[in-house]
Amino acid sequence: MATKVYIVYYSTYGHVEKLAHEIKKGADSVEGVEAKLWQVPETLSEEILGKLGAPPKSDVPVITPHELPEADAFIFGFPTRFGMMAAQFKAFMDSTGFLWGAQKLAGKPAGIFYSTASQGGGQETTPLTAVTQLVHHGLIFVPIGYTAGAGMFEVEKVKGGSPYGAGTFAGDGSRQPTELELQIAFHQGKYIAGIARKFKGSA
Repeated sequence: MATKVYIVYYSTYGHVEKLAHEIKKGADSVEGVEAKLWQVPETLSEEILGKLGAPPKSDVPVITPHELPEADAFIFGFPTRFGMMAAQFKAFMDSTGFLWGAQKLAGKPAGIFYSTASQGGGQETTPLTAVTQLVHHGLIFVPIGYTAGAGMFEVEKVKGGSPYGAGTFAGDGSRQPTELELQIAFHQGKYIAGIARKFKGSA
């Protein structure tokens, strides 16, 4: 039976979504793993999104909390807002109270990826503050550490991501994830999927 990895994200301008697709590729590269992309519901109106210059949403399905227990592992992604996860993702997590009450997600591995506007904009505080959501659900946080190799130590070029997980910088919105950032995202998907596979195999 396949190990199901749900990549659940919120993306305003597409940066997080681009990482999510690369993470899925990494997870799908692990034998016996079935990865699926999900978006969380948008909380802003079309009018507000238009004023923000946000592009239309993709056709990736929108998840509800009821789908979460189907997964064996999760990789959650979101942009930062003042050093923490975006309100849209927080609103989704706030709607999972009934799962928390029954600890339906407890014991499952979970990782985090993210996007920030600048180098000091929350590449570490965003995942760090998001860990509280995992803890209360009993989820097992799986950071990537420095397992992605030499690229983790790149200092000559601007690079998103950290030992907490894959990341990118959006800047004013025009900057897109670099090849190195996408490589780390692929690695994160593969790495967490492999751990999820081991968890399920030993259950």
